[in-house]
Amino acid sequence: MSLRTISATRYVTPLREGGSMPAVVEADDEGMYVLKFRGAGQGAKALVAELIAGEIARTLGLPIPEIVLLELDPDLARTEPDPEIQHLIRESAGLNLALDYLPGAVNFDPVAEQPSGELASRIVWFDAYVSNVDRTPRNTNLLMWHRQLRLIDHGAALYFHHGWDGSSANAGNPFKMIKDHVLLPWAEALPAADAALSAKLDRGILQDIVAQVPDSWLLNADAFADPATQRSAYVEYLVRRLDQRQSFVQEAIHARQ
Repeated sequence: MSLRTISATRYVTPLREGGSMPAVVEADDEGMYVLKFRGAGQGAKALVAELIAGEIARTLGLPIPEIVLLELDPDLARTEPDPEIQHLIRESAGLNLALDYLPGAVNFDPVAEQPSGELASRIVWFDAYVSNVDRTPRNTNLLMWHRQLRLIDHGAALYFHHGWDGSSANAGNPFKMIKDHVLLPWAEALPAADAALSAKLDRGILQDIVAQVPDSWLLNADAFADPATQRSAYVEYLVRRLDQRQSFVQEAIHARQ
């Protein structure tokens, strides 16, 4: 499914958790969204990771808010009294990424909530596949909304692409940081999750997901090639990682033990 493109019409409020300072905005479809700024400290690669990892999660049937591409007019900065927010809006003019805002959602508490072994195993498998370092007890990046889990904030996934030369040589990385995953204690069905989820991905599906990354997010000073070549490299890396997935599956199983 192609991502929708909408435009921000009103800056509502900042969300000051974390360093990127996302914001709740209203859009021209009258919906409310959590905007991730291209001009934030993490840069455009955080948005690339959000899009690719998030749409892989959706393909796998995991619960994630809708992701949209969001056009940001720098004129919105004029109504903001905070100079830091003004700067962030102006630096992010153009195409950004946003997620559907979930009013009333609360942070997942691993003491109060216990997900099923099947769901925990699928989320652990997914996070190991996309090398998501940011789903720990300290920062779960999980919300409870209408008593159901929702996955958010995948900007720290695909960390291999920082300073990347396009190589897939490390695609078989076992991802040792899975030992810190907040849901690992419940992930009792990892082999079953591997069989079910790996069957949902292939080269064609991954190409369709990566194709949705805008050119403007791939034109950074540290880019190793043109946008088309970078997209091909992402696909090749993800395909090779899928083919070599037993390394990260076994690492997760051993981490539980």
